Amino acid sequence: MRLLVDTHALLWHLSGNELMSTTARTLIADLANVILISAASGWEITTKHRLGKLPDAARIAQDVEASVAGLGYELLPISMQHAQRAGALPGKHGDPFDRMLAAQAQVEGLPIISGDRVFDGFGVRRLW
Repeated sequence: MRLLVDTHALLWHLSGNELMSTTARTLIADLANVILISAASGWEITTKHRLGKLPDAARIAQDVEASVAGLGYELLPISMQHAQRAGALPGKHGDPFDRMLAAQAQVEGLPIISGDRVFDGFGVRRLW
């Protein structure tokens, strides 16, 4: 199964955070699944690290692409179709990273691994 991983789920998986659900941990670890990491997550990690909101993410923020590739995950670039869908999504939720991930999940027909219920409001299949 192809799965899009939300930024916080990626970071929690990498750090072994106990708040991550067993389901999410199992899905990411299953070698039969194709794990996709959005360019939006690279943008989010790097931005939040620069702002001091993710001080422990220095290693991954230095080279998100290499970190992701080193884990065997695939990168999901942001296309114009993704950008337009993100901009057109209804609702007041203003987080551009969440909106982009929701748009990518919709356009690509992907479930998203996330503990963030905001994705439920975007009509995205969320696994947690």
